[in-house]
Amino acid sequence: MTLKKQIAIIGGDARYLELIKKLISNPNYQIQLIGYEQLDQGFLGVQYTDLDEVSPETLDVVILPITGVENDGQVKSIFSNQPIILPNDWFEGIKNNTIVFSGITTSYLEENLSNREVTFIPMMERDDVAIYNSVPTAEGAILLALQHMKTTLHDSNVVVLGLGRVGLTVADKFTKLGANVSVGVRKAGDIAKASALGYNGFHLSELTAYTKKCNLLINTIPVLMLDKAELNTFTADALIIDLASKPGGVDFDYAKKRGLNTIHALGLPAKVAPKTAGEILANVIDQLITDHQ
Repeated sequence: MTLKKQIAIIGGDARYLELIKKLISNPNYQIQLIGYEQLDQGFLGVQYTDLDEVSPETLDVVILPITGVENDGQVKSIFSNQPIILPNDWFEGIKNNTIVFSGITTSYLEENLSNREVTFIPMMERDDVAIYNSVPTAEGAILLALQHMKTTLHDSNVVVLGLGRVGLTVADKFTKLGANVSVGVRKAGDIAKASALGYNGFHLSELTAYTKKCNLLINTIPVLMLDKAELNTFTADALIIDLASKPGGVDFDYAKKRGLNTIHALGLPAKVAPKTAGEILANVIDQLITDHQ
């Protein structure tokens, strides 16, 4: 008789509802939910419980939120009114070879898992998850552009910074909507790649020549790209959407002083397509658990 995998899902957002639905369909999983008391007890057909009722030494898999665990041990859940705090010694009780999933790496997780023989998987740092998520991210950027731009997307000048997993999809989607897309990159090879894909590739050292005439700039690079010098070149009706993780690539304080319309659009997949984003996580996590056996 095969023992069921003991899985604890601690916290989460709307994406996790789809994740939970996927995992409970597997008869080899026994799932406990922590931080879901606002949901009707029969909604998911899974045991809802409190953190102090979970024995970490019994768990084979721990699934934490996309936001990870904050420095004070707090775990976010939009389905709970009560704070969820993981004490510093909580991970000391888990078994060797337990799989710990999180969206991102945080200093709390690094500190508490560095000396543990566990498999730690930060989902958002994986190529497969990032590539799948690039589609709802790009669609979310399109939605924001339509809501906040003062011109049509068709025939507008759009600058995309970065040609990574998200940048590629963003450039493709906006081009198909009729925008004139220019892509700023650091490497000569990426300039050639952008040109081969039908975009106007340029080196980031030339950025201000493009910001002067753009209607929309979308940043995907997680370092400061738009400082005072660059922001001073934008026209008053330009829109800046920053898709990069915190702290982003824009001097938001100075942009506000200039009266520029800037949006730090974090977590777009969860906002615009939580079902799709949850299914992406579910499929990857389910496969990784299977591969780990």
